[in-house]
Amino acid sequence: MTDDDHRPARWTEATVYPDMWVNPDDDPRDTEGPAPEGELATLLDAIASYRLTLRMKCDGLTADQLATRSVPPSTMSLLGLVRHLAEVERDWLNWITHGDPLPKLYGRRDADFDEAAGDPAQVASAFADLERQQAATDAELAKYADDLGRHVGREDIAVRELMVHMVDEYARHCGHADLLRECVDGRVGQ
Repeated sequence: MTDDDHRPARWTEATVYPDMWVNPDDDPRDTEGPAPEGELATLLDAIASYRLTLRMKCDGLTADQLATRSVPPSTMSLLGLVRHLAEVERDWLNWITHGDPLPKLYGRRDADFDEAAGDPAQVASAFADLERQQAATDAELAKYADDLGRHVGREDIAVRELMVHMVDEYARHCGHADLLRECVDGRVGQ
C-alpha cells in the first residue's frame, strides 16, 4: 500500500472557484462587502476573520477527526490548535492587564497540543474556552480602542502591536489548519 492509498481525495464545497472553501456568496466572513475604514476597524476585521476561519476549518468534523495529528513527530491537530489559541488568548490578556497572571488553561507547557484527545467533551470544552478567552481579550482591548499607540499592562505593549500580533498568530495557525483539514478529509480551501 502506498502513501497515496491513505490520503483522502481532495474536495471542496465551492462550485465557483474550485480552490475555495465555500462560494463567495456563502462565505460568512463577508469578503465581498465594503472594506473597513480606519486602522482599528481594519485590525478588528482581520482578527474576526481569522477567528472565524479557524472555526470554519474545524466545522463538520468528529472529535476524533479534530484530534487527528499531523505528521510525526508533531503533536499538532485542529483540536490542539483550538486549545493552543485559547491559551494564547489568555496569555494576551495577561500581557495587557496588571496583577497576578491567570494560570495556564491546560497546565504544563505544550499540554494544549500533547493532551488533545478525540473526546467530544474535550472538544466542547476547548471551543468554550476559546470563546471565553476571546471575549475576555476583546473586552480588555476595547478599553483602549481610542489610542492604539497606548502602552498597557505588565508587558507595557502598545495596543496596536498586540493587535498586529493577534492577526499574525491567527494567520499562521489558519495556514496550519488548512493543511490539517486537508489531511483529515481532503477538504481544501482558501
